[in-house]
Amino acid sequence: MQILVTGGAGFIGGHLAESFLADGHDVTVLDNFEPFYAEGIKRHTLDVHREVADEGDSEYRFVEGDVRDPETVHKIVDDTDIVVHQAAQAGVRESVDNPRTVTDINVDGTVNLLEASKEADVKRVILASSSSVYGKPHSLPYEEDHPTEPVSPYGVTKLTQEHMARVYTELHGLPTVCLRYFTVYGPRMRPNMAISNFVSRCLNGEPPVIYGDGQQTRDFTYVADVVDANRTLLDSDAADGDVVNIGSSDNISIQELAETVRDQLAPELEIVYESAREADAEHTHASVEKAGELIGYEPSRTITEGVGEFIEWYQANREWYEPLVRSS
Repeated sequence: MQILVTGGAGFIGGHLAESFLADGHDVTVLDNFEPFYAEGIKRHTLDVHREVADEGDSEYRFVEGDVRDPETVHKIVDDTDIVVHQAAQAGVRESVDNPRTVTDINVDGTVNLLEASKEADVKRVILASSSSVYGKPHSLPYEEDHPTEPVSPYGVTKLTQEHMARVYTELHGLPTVCLRYFTVYGPRMRPNMAISNFVSRCLNGEPPVIYGDGQQTRDFTYVADVVDANRTLLDSDAADGDVVNIGSSDNISIQELAETVRDQLAPELEIVYESAREADAEHTHASVEKAGELIGYEPSRTITEGVGEFIEWYQANREWYEPLVRSS
């Protein structure tokens, strides 16, 4: 297949593009190097893509461009079989400070992509949504029919993406699937996320810092599981026109997470607490029953296992990765 991955130099998009190339697909990556976090990680990811493509029979193309530019989007979608849309302005707190930017990228950019995909008659558009669409929990774990009441501009834009995708499916027959990711982590993850910061601080003899009382809970999803769900959807129409949770079906408090990392790396350190950050959800927990029924999705790791794997990867890649984490 010819696959377009928007945001393909980023964390999740980068892993998706790498996997598609390894499977023998031809891949085009679109990314604008949005400076939300260190560009060095994205440059490293592109190098990985080229290495994988060179080792196999896949064709790889990187296009530096923006989903907000309709001309660029239409040009690269024209010869595409599958669009995997990961490009977004990430960050709940960033969206509170810059709601217009997050709306321009996440909503207008998605409309550009859907419009181009409709005109090019692509086989399927797989869109990255987020657990942020749920907002405050009425019940846990979140099932897909749980009320959607986002508490941040970021969550609103992701919910708007979902509605736009549904409309394009219903009005134009464009097959779309929205995957609601729950706090994805793993190798090459954004350096400003809790797990990478906990690991970095502990390895450098500094106490982990928790924002709030640590009783917030998160459903952390290992990036390989997100990749598996997307790979399945390249060939499956079972979830077309639908939204599906992609999580771990397990959750952990931020306190437990900090202790898990601390106890593996520097058990003598005391945890430090600072004021909670605005617009952060108190709890997330995914029901993945629907994903299991539709696409055979099954999480592959417990959070403890995944964090252990990330720590091993971090230590093996510390020379280039840690400076980017420390500067974030």
